Amino acid sequence: MKNIDILCVGEVLIDFIGHQPEALINETRDYHRFLGGSPTNVAMNSARLGLNSVLVSSVGNDGLGEYIFKKLAEVGVNASNINIIQKKPTSVIFVSRSSGTPDFIPYREADCVITEDQITTKTLKDTKIFHTTCFALSKDPAQATILKKAEEAFNLGCQLSIDINYADKLWNSKNEALKIIKAYCKFNPLVKISEDDMLRLFGKKLPDEEIFSFFHAEGVDTVCLTLGSQGVKLSQKNKQILQLPAIKIEKIMDATGAGDAFWSGFLYAYSQKKTMKECLDVALKLAALKLQNVGRLPENINIVSKLL
Repeated sequence: MKNIDILCVGEVLIDFIGHQPEALINETRDYHRFLGGSPTNVAMNSARLGLNSVLVSSVGNDGLGEYIFKKLAEVGVNASNINIIQKKPTSVIFVSRSSGTPDFIPYREADCVITEDQITTKTLKDTKIFHTTCFALSKDPAQATILKKAEEAFNLGCQLSIDINYADKLWNSKNEALKIIKAYCKFNPLVKISEDDMLRLFGKKLPDEEIFSFFHAEGVDTVCLTLGSQGVKLSQKNKQILQLPAIKIEKIMDATGAGDAFWSGFLYAYSQKKTMKECLDVALKLAALKLQNVGRLPENINIVSKLL
């Protein structure tokens, strides 16, 4: 019996999100502190949805690291695989508050110091879904650790997952990013991508079918492309593309973390053995909920009853 529903491996950090709406960083006066990092968001959302969720990452031996452990404990994320690094501070990111893709400046220190001893074979044998991000894969030692452990997880029967949240400023080159992404795709992960991510990764707008073909050719069966206000398309090898509209929202408060909320909903429904359409339905509902709230999802609601 596998007891870990989802093992999230990658960045845990502090998001300082701008207080002034629709202002770029050079125009933002005030920032509010939130726990962030894409795998962290997925781990926390999953825990709040009732899954047994484990986060693997690293923080500094500082006040921000203490804040991270406190916030993870509040929602029941298992943080025993998080290392405290003595000589590096906790990573932080300054983010503009935006209804579109936010502007951000990363100050990366402890988050990428992920080592093999943090992910034991016993842990992987106990894991159903192994999830990571393009952000986490952009820097060693996390990159080498994740690729090695992803292969082990795959061989042990885990379902892999990745959010390809590519950003130029995190990588040495696009060629390096593509090489690492392809290496991870060999393990047939569930792939989450966005239009913006693909525009940055390929340097031009490609037709959706071409994007799907690229990932299928690399060994991926299921690719989920989020299209913002236009909804989502999901492509499975040799099957008809599934397309669903976004849920209409009167006022978007904050887009930061909406993709993570979407993917948390998808993976939650997937773990409950729902159909692909049901997975997308749950994902879209959770993303809509996030868009209406600044920072993370609201505390005082029963998400599961609203989703299913």
